[in-house]
Amino acid sequence: MSNAPLMPKATAVWLLDNTALTFDQVADFTKMHPLEVRAIADGDAAQGIKGMDPISTGQLSRDEIERGERDPNYRLRLGETKVVLPAAAKRKGPRYTPVSRRHERPSAILWLVRNHPELKDAQIMRLVGTTKTTIASVRDRTHWNTSTLTPMDPVTLGLCSQIELDFEVQRAAKEKPAAATYGGATLLPASETTRKEPEFEPAERKGGDDLNVDAVFAKLKTIGGKKEEQEE
Repeated sequence: MSNAPLMPKATAVWLLDNTALTFDQVADFTKMHPLEVRAIADGDAAQGIKGMDPISTGQLSRDEIERGERDPNYRLRLGETKVVLPAAAKRKGPRYTPVSRRHERPSAILWLVRNHPELKDAQIMRLVGTTKTTIASVRDRTHWNTSTLTPMDPVTLGLCSQIELDFEVQRAAKEKPAAATYGGATLLPASETTRKEPEFEPAERKGGDDLNVDAVFAKLKTIGGKKEEQEE
């Protein structure tokens, strides 16, 4: 049950013409401002609007009206309507854009391409109601009106709502692969930092792996003899 009756202005017109309810009572029931109800009563507003009987639609009973007429402080209670509104069909396909706003779509596409490059063409088509050909021409600057295009927010232009734009941006952010994070500098492997010991050639070894002790002592005696001759 809605808080306001169907067609509030038409209901207000009928109540003012067919009941003795006060302006405040009519304004409270129809969720309108009392001054607006007074303007309707004076003929300054709602001209040409045919009154709608809330009793026939089940939104108000005759007893409820009589109770309000007896007590000016009584507030009418809205009943359950007998009118069943058809459920809104789910929109399929690209968004319909009024003819008066179709010339603004390239500017909205340019704004989306510059400010949200992560959006896919299909998402831009849903937001603005355009075609892939138009999006491609705006991207590569081959559109016939490229020189005069100015980026404009599609929400400001009324081509989509802020909720719809935020939803598509969040979806694109989730589908975008996460960039590899920088883990900082790492140490070089030990194979590159450790100095390698020089390998001995076979010519430097005598007798295989055993050290030639006699040759070492003979060389030491020779060095010692030369030193004594220099001191004399």
